[in-house]
Amino acid sequence: MLTEVLVPSPGESINQVIISKWLVEDNQFININTDIAEIDSDKATLVISSDVSGIIHILIPEGETADVGRVIAQIEQSEAHTQTTTHNNASIEDSEESSILSSNEPAISLERTENSDIKLTPLANSILEKEGIDKITILDFIHSKKINAQQVLRINEEIQAQAHDSITELSRKVERKKLSPLRLKLSERLVSVKNETAMLTTFNEIDMSYLLDIKTRFNQEYKDQIGFNIGLMSFFTKAASIALKKFPQVNSQIENNELISFNYCDISIAVSSPKGLVVPIVRNTELKNITEIEKEIKQLAIKAKENKLSISEMNGGTFTISNGGVFGSMMSTPIINPPQSAILGMHNIIDRPIAFNGHVIIRPMMYVALSYDHRIIDGQESVSFLKTIKELIENPLSLMFEGKNPFKKLLSID
Repeated sequence: MLTEVLVPSPGESINQVIISKWLVEDNQFININTDIAEIDSDKATLVISSDVSGIIHILIPEGETADVGRVIAQIEQSEAHTQTTTHNNASIEDSEESSILSSNEPAISLERTENSDIKLTPLANSILEKEGIDKITILDFIHSKKINAQQVLRINEEIQAQAHDSITELSRKVERKKLSPLRLKLSERLVSVKNETAMLTTFNEIDMSYLLDIKTRFNQEYKDQIGFNIGLMSFFTKAASIALKKFPQVNSQIENNELISFNYCDISIAVSSPKGLVVPIVRNTELKNITEIEKEIKQLAIKAKENKLSISEMNGGTFTISNGGVFGSMMSTPIINPPQSAILGMHNIIDRPIAFNGHVIIRPMMYVALSYDHRIIDGQESVSFLKTIKELIENPLSLMFEGKNPFKKLLSID
């Protein structure tokens, strides 16, 4: 009985995928629910699993394009295959064991070959030992019955030249492979942003002292109770949610000739994956606390690294945050993630001298950047938005009160 393996639909409007990697070998016996292949679309990488047990016959090689619904493999179901596979595996093990046993036999010496009458002069033999040349190797270069020192030196030069040529050849190889649909789509979108938006970037700097103090004081207790470390991204995500509510234009998009504004915050978090940059989404961040946001970010990051993000986890998004600081970036101009209108860029934290109350002190500082579409976001809004992020991060307690002054909140005044 043959069971067909079909290309599943990765999502609406996607008609083709690339077979990026087979996770099993052709004619291999596989069990039910075994991951058998990875497929790439322009939105995500998906894993195909087997619905049955049996011997798989691969019909489409890696790197080929296949339409959604196409048969890419067949699985031959039979109990006999299970028994045959077990028998074959046992035969292979026996063969390997025999090979190991035979490898323990003494190596065939030069004296036991047809070249037993070849003689080396004492000086030639000395040079061979000094240069570390196997005596059998010289038979590939010369067939005299007696080999002297001069001949050995010439052979050594030829061996060195061959080794050099081999290294040079290896170092100048050129590899070509098709770009994945994900990479192609990313390239297309990034170029379109430059051509179709009026993108500008504004910068500011944030004193990270108070936030880092929270991490230092409470991280171990937090980890013991919650199960993971305190992360910086969750604080910036919460701060962005508050700022987006304060400046709704930043949380808007242009569609045709209409301006679409959202009363919720679905924040895309840029994450590196084996297939390239992906932006899974933490939804309704305006309703979630720091721990809930951090937990979702960590789960999405793990899925991204394992190529297990679903289309639904990346569709949508009203604003994006990218943290180049994890790679050591000091400053950058992040590119807007279309059709969104703005993106926040975080960078690395460096101790720098700053002026504080008339004194020069050393503080852990981070540059932040906001790239925005000037067609719908004015300069005042962008600068004020980024300034709000700065104020919230420099006073983390205000995150509890949606950006309001905690002391005014305590006194019930505006």
